[in-house]
Amino acid sequence: MKAVVYNCREFDEKELFEKYGKELGIELVLCPDAPDKENAALAKGAECIDIITSRMPRELLEVFAGYGVRYVTTRTIGYDHIDGKAAKELGMTVANAPYGPCGVADYAVMLILMTIRKMKRIMERTNIQDYSLKGIQGRELKDLTVGVIGTGRIGRTVLQNLSGFGCRRIAYDPFRNQEVEQAGVPYVTLDEMWRRADVITLHAPLTDDNYHMIDQEAISRMKDGVMIINTARGGLIDSQALICGIENGKIGGAGLDVVENEFGLYYYDHKSDILNNRELAVLRGFPNVTVSHHMAFYTDDCVETVVRDSLLGCKCFAEGKENPWVVDG
Repeated sequence: MKAVVYNCREFDEKELFEKYGKELGIELVLCPDAPDKENAALAKGAECIDIITSRMPRELLEVFAGYGVRYVTTRTIGYDHIDGKAAKELGMTVANAPYGPCGVADYAVMLILMTIRKMKRIMERTNIQDYSLKGIQGRELKDLTVGVIGTGRIGRTVLQNLSGFGCRRIAYDPFRNQEVEQAGVPYVTLDEMWRRADVITLHAPLTDDNYHMIDQEAISRMKDGVMIINTARGGLIDSQALICGIENGKIGGAGLDVVENEFGLYYYDHKSDILNNRELAVLRGFPNVTVSHHMAFYTDDCVETVVRDSLLGCKCFAEGKENPWVVDG
């Protein structure tokens, strides 16, 4: 069988794709660029394409379907960048490649600690030999209530990681998990989450139902000085509402590994470019906001897992075997 890998990074993915492609007997075409109408011809004769967080709208899926592609896998947990409805109508199967929860969960806790301890200010001062203390007094986790939104594998691991800090933990998820309740973490409504949490950390997939779940109204109901952490999807937060909340002091700080409208920006070198993302520029400029480029997943274990499992999914599909990576698009 043949598969085309788009967005293939030479410095960390290429060797792994060559290794697992050989082991699984898959003929691979490795392309460093994002999929588009111009390079779609590489997929002629291929059943599968393997992508990362590149938008796959209907018009692009139609091009790939025309070349015979029937399986689209993304080397990510989230798959909201793929038009699942269009894929289904075109007879294409969509799959993801979930990595282990520890990488993102560890990163989320790191962002929590960096935010409550004002680490961005501290590092900026240290870099210019400003060793003063005024304005950088932090808070301790043991005195705070941390609200976790989304109790899938990553959210549950965050809750487990936080258990050693002595903080109060609360959770929200439309689908309750017995492990969370057995660990003594109470589920609360969103209204109670907004009212009680000193820190809110997001670990939910992006859906039509929760788009902009943190908006101006939600922020108005939160505690003064609330800290917001997002390692899930940018669209969970209304960027304009977040900016307003930071400017008026309602939000005390934020740690953002994801932002709205990041497609086409992240994973590329733009240091000489003028970026068409005003919200990102404003957020980066705040002294109490830490922004990273959708890399909470980026560990050695996670990279190898997504490469291996994305190809295993392709092989399962081609051989008509049970495929645990297929998603309901």
